Amino acid sequence: MQDCLFCRIAAGQIPSRGVYSDDEIFAFEDINPQSPVHILVIPRRHIATLNDLAAGDEPLVGRLVRVAATLASERGIAAGGYRLVLNCNADAGQSVWHIHLHLLGGRTLKWPPG
Repeated sequence: MQDCLFCRIAAGQIPSRGVYSDDEIFAFEDINPQSPVHILVIPRRHIATLNDLAAGDEPLVGRLVRVAATLASERGIAAGGYRLVLNCNADAGQSVWHIHLHLLGGRTLKWPPG
């Protein structure tokens, strides 16, 4: 989608600090990090919310999680622990209408989160 911020980032139209890229997934550092490691992992295909996932999207969602786990390992936070967050719609804190997985770590994270 032309007006989607994350679609434009994944397409290279808006600069980002990319940390992973393949045909289906793009990951980049959050511009407003909430922890020492804060990476957004997104599908290249536009999907507005988790509610818009279709039958057959399970492999894509699984790949998002696997990429996040690999990035956590590469960043040295896997052993200590990290959090993966998927927000759905405004009441949950979603502010960009393109699904994205937050990888957070590098410090002790509190519970409940918010």
